[in-house]
Amino acid sequence: MKKITCMALALVFALSVLTGCGNNKVKDMADDATSIEKENEVSVKAQKEVSTPKYIFMFIGDGMSYPQIESTNYYLNALKNGTSMGSKNDGTILVKDDEALSFLEFPVAGSAQTYDSTSFCPDSASTATSLSTGNKTYSGTINMDETGTVSYETISEKLHKQLGYKVGIVTTVNLNHATPAAYYCHQASRSNYYEIGLELIDSGFEYFAGGGLLKPTGNNSDKTDLYALAKDSGYTVVKKSSDAEAISSETGKVLLIDENLADGDAMSYEIDRVDNQWSLSDYVEKGIECLYSNNDKGFFMMVEGGKIDWACHANDAASTMHDTEAFSDSVQIAIDFYNEHPNETLIIVTGDHETGGMTIGYSGTNYDTFLQNLSNQKISFQKFNDEYVVKYKENNISFDDVMKDISELFGLVTEEASGEMAENGIVRDSADNHPTGVTTGKLILTEYELEKLKDAYNKTMSSSEEELTQKEYELYGTYEPLSVTITHILNNKSGISFTSYSHTGLPTAVFALGVGQELFEGFYDNTEIYFNLVQITGVK
Repeated sequence: MKKITCMALALVFALSVLTGCGNNKVKDMADDATSIEKENEVSVKAQKEVSTPKYIFMFIGDGMSYPQIESTNYYLNALKNGTSMGSKNDGTILVKDDEALSFLEFPVAGSAQTYDSTSFCPDSASTATSLSTGNKTYSGTINMDETGTVSYETISEKLHKQLGYKVGIVTTVNLNHATPAAYYCHQASRSNYYEIGLELIDSGFEYFAGGGLLKPTGNNSDKTDLYALAKDSGYTVVKKSSDAEAISSETGKVLLIDENLADGDAMSYEIDRVDNQWSLSDYVEKGIECLYSNNDKGFFMMVEGGKIDWACHANDAASTMHDTEAFSDSVQIAIDFYNEHPNETLIIVTGDHETGGMTIGYSGTNYDTFLQNLSNQKISFQKFNDEYVVKYKENNISFDDVMKDISELFGLVTEEASGEMAENGIVRDSADNHPTGVTTGKLILTEYELEKLKDAYNKTMSSSEEELTQKEYELYGTYEPLSVTITHILNNKSGISFTSYSHTGLPTAVFALGVGQELFEGFYDNTEIYFNLVQITGVK
């Protein structure tokens, strides 16, 4: 087959350099050669004998692409090694000990394009549609064509109906949000939250866990409560961690809602989660318990790290990395399961798209990165808004008092405050030798950064409803000016930057471990992930 392809391509090349040869004929020959090559690739792929995995895990880091993965990996290594990860100015040496994220050691890695019918910068609805059904569609549409009239059956629905697999859907955001919804619903608009919730119930899937349902009584609060309908349909609805402990395969169908819901009824950011709160890993582990026991057919579980995306929208690098690490920890639960069932399990880890245009490297740090400085951040941008900024506005708190909280929660200090600390015996490295005021402890604000922070404080305190200027949008997006400016400054001092408050067109990484893993190697369109699963499982 290789010889046939090479001969066809050689013939096209020879014809292309002959004078007097018609352009159309050369094009036809080139098309024929390409067709032969594609047929050969399909033939080779079809010849591969792939067993059917009994247990399939599909992990999707929402908004997670190469920048989120590598920055988190480097950050965790920087904390472990106690170095500045490549800073030349202080004489440290870049040391990268190991792969800090569980899935980076998978034997197969690939890369997937993410564009949709609308844009090179797609949304979660369309990209998750590609992953779950193998079809492109418009941004904002879930498992339907561009006309909104033709629906597509998902891989999870096919496995459920045709092979009798049990199905679990787990997410850190709302269970009727776009990505989890793409594995059980069919809606022309991702904003049809109530209708999506109805399809969740009608799916009959055995295990749902994570954030709460959006609009559970409809847009006008005049519909029958979705939780009540779920109970009527045989679901056990659980909203307390203590009750969740008792859930098992004997319970039947489960709708498990996190007890400590935060912004938008989603789970808390990992950076804000306390020890007694359930993590994404806990819900994956409970899902395995519910789906595996008393099940001779198999199961499919889709797990979404949804708040990676939310943190990147807000350009909050520290929160992004904490949630990416938590996502990795949940993958480790599946790896542990794989180690017990290596000949029956397939684990796929990918992202739906990239969010924020996140980059490792910032112009102001002169090639240096100080990722461990992000450990100074103790709270997400959202919790800072909810618990601090609201009070600043209500009580008209002065900038000087606000700076005390910023220093405590994000590690940023003024030059004056740094001097006072030194007088009190608290020694910090001098920022004199670096233009951005980076230190290995506290982060000293330059005059330029301090002015930006004051401007953002004034904008926040003004509570102006005026439309943002172009300059203001570039500085703040649609986020609270004070909080997003704090994270921007901390990001930049650490060597991280963002180019957008929305999605970008970067390809996403794909990692595979287990039965059929070899099919996920290479560079391909994201729809191929669905078609690979169809080939592996044999569903129609």
